[in-house]
Amino acid sequence: MERSEILEIVNVALEKIRPYLQADGGDIILKNISEDLVVTVESTGACDQCPYSEFTLKAGVEESIRKVLPELRGVVAINNMK
Repeated sequence: MERSEILEIVNVALEKIRPYLQADGGDIILKNISEDLVVTVESTGACDQCPYSEFTLKAGVEESIRKVLPELRGVVAINNMK
């Protein structure tokens, strides 16, 4: 699969979950997709400081992407790397 296809797949998956994040005052920005299919995102707004952001990242964002891209290795937030 070409990088442009992967990027499109990930963006479509993020667009599907974005309204739920925005309803709580947050959002998510795609930052990178590594060669080994680890997606890096940045949580913004309320999601940046939310105590449930790690759960949302794994159970919401990662699972949404994994449904359309089963070979996904994982999703990490740069906010959680600080």
